[in-house]
Amino acid sequence: MEVLLSHSFDYLSSSSPQKIRKGLRQVEGLLAQICLSRSPPANKRHSIISQGQQASPPSRKLANLRDDPAFREFFKLQQSFQCNVAIRLISCLERLMGKGSNGQNDLLIISTLELLQGVLLLHTPSRELFAREIHMNLLLDLLDPCNCPAIQSSTLLTLVSTLLGQPGNTRTFESLDGLLVITALFKSRSTAREVKMKLVEFLYFYLMPETPQMQPQMSASASNTAVLGGRGRELVAAFERNRRETIGGVDKANSESSQTRNTEEKQKMLGKYLGNVDDLVEDLRESGGPFMGGAL
Repeated sequence: MEVLLSHSFDYLSSSSPQKIRKGLRQVEGLLAQICLSRSPPANKRHSIISQGQQASPPSRKLANLRDDPAFREFFKLQQSFQCNVAIRLISCLERLMGKGSNGQNDLLIISTLELLQGVLLLHTPSRELFAREIHMNLLLDLLDPCNCPAIQSSTLLTLVSTLLGQPGNTRTFESLDGLLVITALFKSRSTAREVKMKLVEFLYFYLMPETPQMQPQMSASASNTAVLGGRGRELVAAFERNRRETIGGVDKANSESSQTRNTEEKQKMLGKYLGNVDDLVEDLRESGGPFMGGAL
């Protein structure tokens, strides 16, 4: 797996769109092996019948992945800065954004964003990379009105992945006028309808109350230890050391931004840019918001 990641990183760092696409496909194939069920069919006849009914194996729940050897190996490698996929995808996004807007490049950006979403869900410590302003700014730049609706929608989903269980990242998002970017895009007449729907879903997500930062971190550490076995604590600590050495200012940002916010506090902040926040909050309280049903 380490060799495959090394080869894919070489392709992702290329200036050639064809090589970048190949690198993205290699990463996608690796994630597919981890996330898709490889359970053998009950019998050969059932296998033949199901071939015409099901194009791909069913996906597995995240909770069931920790006992899978491939996932354990992937998670262990992600604790290393050298093998961390999220960092490579972020760097790839930066290069792609510098090439301007065209059909081929836009498709590569969308593919990179989709893979980044998956990696952040599989390896939660990688979300802390977005406590850095330079990385959060990257996503906010992708919400620029000049980008196509598909890029904007994928960016919103990726943004949610970076904020899940990370109040420090949310404070970085707020400090960079992320709410202004979101609401300005929502108010713009040129914004596509499907993007506006995703923006409303994002606002529901943002308004949800946050849990104390220490609680998710303890929870994540326990989960990491369970996934990695006896060496879990050692590997988590190693990732943290590498992250501090390679990502300047993250610890400072987290310590200064550790305060969580409830719905009322967020409502007040969002109200500076949007007039109907009360209706959103009321709907959130009555229905639990769209995320309770997996709308985003």
